[in-house]
Amino acid sequence: MKSKVQTKSLKKVLAYAKPYKSRFIWVIVWAILLSIFAAARPYLLKQTVDSYISLNDKTGLLYYIILMGIVLLLEVAAQFYFTYWANWLGQDIIKDIRNKLFNHIASFKMKYFDNEPVGKLVTRSVSDIESIASIFSQGLFMIVSDVLKMVVILGIMFYMNWKLTLIVLLAMPILLYATNIFQKKMRVAFNEVRTQVSNLNTFVQERLTGMKIVQLFNREDIEFEKFKAINEKHNNAWQKNILYNSIFFPIADIVSSLTLGAIVWYGGMNILDGNGMTTFGDLFAYTMLITMLFNPLRQIADKFNVMQMGIIAAERVFEILETDSQIQNIGTKEATSFNGKVDLENVRFSYIDKEEVLKGVNLQINPGETIAIVGSTGAGKTTIINLLNRFYEIDSGIIKIDNTNIKDFTLESLRKQIAVVLQDVFLFADTVYHNITLYNPEITREYVINSAKQIGVHDFIMSLPNGYDYDVKERGVMLSSGQRQLIAFLRAYVSNPSILILDEATSSIDTYSEELIQTATETITKGRTSIVIAHRLATIINADKIIVMDKGKIVEQGTHSELLMQDAGFYKNLYEAQFDTKVA
Repeated sequence: MKSKVQTKSLKKVLAYAKPYKSRFIWVIVWAILLSIFAAARPYLLKQTVDSYISLNDKTGLLYYIILMGIVLLLEVAAQFYFTYWANWLGQDIIKDIRNKLFNHIASFKMKYFDNEPVGKLVTRSVSDIESIASIFSQGLFMIVSDVLKMVVILGIMFYMNWKLTLIVLLAMPILLYATNIFQKKMRVAFNEVRTQVSNLNTFVQERLTGMKIVQLFNREDIEFEKFKAINEKHNNAWQKNILYNSIFFPIADIVSSLTLGAIVWYGGMNILDGNGMTTFGDLFAYTMLITMLFNPLRQIADKFNVMQMGIIAAERVFEILETDSQIQNIGTKEATSFNGKVDLENVRFSYIDKEEVLKGVNLQINPGETIAIVGSTGAGKTTIINLLNRFYEIDSGIIKIDNTNIKDFTLESLRKQIAVVLQDVFLFADTVYHNITLYNPEITREYVINSAKQIGVHDFIMSLPNGYDYDVKERGVMLSSGQRQLIAFLRAYVSNPSILILDEATSSIDTYSEELIQTATETITKGRTSIVIAHRLATIINADKIIVMDKGKIVEQGTHSELLMQDAGFYKNLYEAQFDTKVA
């Protein structure tokens, strides 16, 4: 069963070679030429010894030496082109697979990333892809080349001396049996190695990302012990690999040496008996031929292992490529702009089956209106944002923008009209300018600068070293949380969205940054539908409407003053608790 799966995976990999068909053919051609040139040298050596050295023919000897030199040069050339073209083909194929894999992962639902560790996806996209390249550079084509070489060599050996060749053939079943056992053991060992590499990558990636938490809570020793345990499993997996190699290769060497000894003994006895069945040229040639025959057989096992690792890696990569976790992008309408009317009609949603987060939510937002959504953690506030952007699919109900089901819009055009500023701003290791534009060629530097001036963040950016060209490093570590928020506001503003969403955008910033953000908020929400999610009620007092959520339902809605007038109201209790005051 496993072999069928692996054959299927190999076929899938080879399918990516179709655009490079001519190059694929040339690799095979060079493999054939390489096997012919390699096998020709021992035969020429036999002819040199028997026809010229034995007969003291110096002219013929010189001629054959030159001929052997030419054949050697041709073999070197064939080896070069074969190796170069095989590696070239392999690298182009993995380039195509990696592009397809990244594009596929980028289209996954957020739910997929909720369940899959990032380290695993990194392993699949980097090291597993590199292992696939080895199928071509060190595996499949090398095996084909070695098999061709062995076939040609056996043909020449039978032509030269069939009795000596039979001795060689008697030893081959032993080596083939050992190779088969070795290959099976190594398949299991390599599978375990890839699993442990993935686990190691996942652990390291998570701990490096969360190093601040590790150090804040003094977990360095604990995490180190956990790392040691995972590293030990990784080491044990490789130890099996090393053990099997240590057993197999000495066996292969012994079989090869014993066969060579048998050839020398039998051939030597024939020469001493003077029966003419074996010549000195045969012995010279067979000394080379046995090495050339057994070395590929010995190396084929090693190359099978490399190819095995590549196929196992391919299985893992294709598992992701064949994962159907995309948001259905079947809409045909292009959203060039929205008036901003948003309707949620009896929307139900659950991240985990049968554990509803939204329980029949009905909500209407009018064009140009600024609404605020408040409630305790887990009430479902951020979930509404995720559904509006179609990061997740709703279980039932309908979401409309401008009276049109959001599923009827193309995914790209829908998200282009909705800008989100999150509490935890993610910045790439790049310049401020590129983090604002995200390499959108339609957004010019002049437009960015003018926009920054309009929302009041230009002076802040210019205060940084190199201004807009300041490198914020990985995740924007060179900036404070407030500064990152300001860049996120500008990023949202320059995209000129029809609908703006602020998710806890002012929850963890300093007073100075908050003042700048308040100014920016007033500017960018003007004239467009805006949804503000906030714990700090002071930031949403002037909202046109406040939506209060609890346990996946809307429990209250109205203006700030209207909600404060409700006796024992949910919002009123939140307000009094937050400001430590009683509202009459």
